[in-house]
Amino acid sequence: MLLKRLSTALPQRRWIAGVSLVALLSGCASTNAVDPTANWSPNRIFAEAIDERDSGNFERAVTLFEKLEGRAAGTPLAQQAQLEKAFAHHRAGEQAQAIATLDRFMRLHPASPAIDYALYLKGLVNFQDNLGLFGFLAHQDLSERDQHSARESFEAFRELVERFPDSRYAPDARLRMTYIVNSLAQSEVHIARHYLNRGAYVAALNRAQNAVTAFDGVPAAEEALFIMMRAYQALNMVDLASDTQRILETNFPQSSFLSGGGQQERGAWWRIW
Repeated sequence: MLLKRLSTALPQRRWIAGVSLVALLSGCASTNAVDPTANWSPNRIFAEAIDERDSGNFERAVTLFEKLEGRAAGTPLAQQAQLEKAFAHHRAGEQAQAIATLDRFMRLHPASPAIDYALYLKGLVNFQDNLGLFGFLAHQDLSERDQHSARESFEAFRELVERFPDSRYAPDARLRMTYIVNSLAQSEVHIARHYLNRGAYVAALNRAQNAVTAFDGVPAAEEALFIMMRAYQALNMVDLASDTQRILETNFPQSSFLSGGGQQERGAWWRIW
């Protein structure tokens, strides 16, 4: 009876063994697949990667740039490949990979003449992540977004303009820093407005005061002062309300807030281009 069971099971075991062998051979074949770039020169790999990137084939471009890093290790071309790979990740919307690649580049090549570009690209990646896709076209109030990326962007641009003030990327970085400061200040005002509308007057005061004191000379200061005035009035702090109104009238004599208009009558605060 036992012999009969064994003889019945043998064909199934042979079939399983055959399938396993085929799978093993297939795995070996895919592992040992011929690399089409094996005989390419580093310059050809670079040219092909740029073509793939410009055609929108970012995944393929990243793969080629990674190959180039290995083939041209220790050369300026390998450094260029790292930067181009970061840019390809950025164009593909892979912001985390782009930042990681740039951080690795700056860690490995602190004396590279392209450090200013790496800082600029890092700032740009975070800057555009903060804006979101088609943010300008949608007339989106960007201050209402999470400001973490904006702060990261600002720090990269700040390091760029401080370390490389004459860099070709510095003028645009300064312009974007101004935008970011306005964005951060307006974010504080957005939160202060939220608290004011819900009767949390002390919280509204704290946020509005931070917008005025931490971000000097920003457009958001106008509404911040108005929120402070309203909050003081609601708290029956008459003298402070009057003082704040006087400051608002002095600095913004044509303020639409005082005339009852409000932010809707003004141009968008974030339009700097």
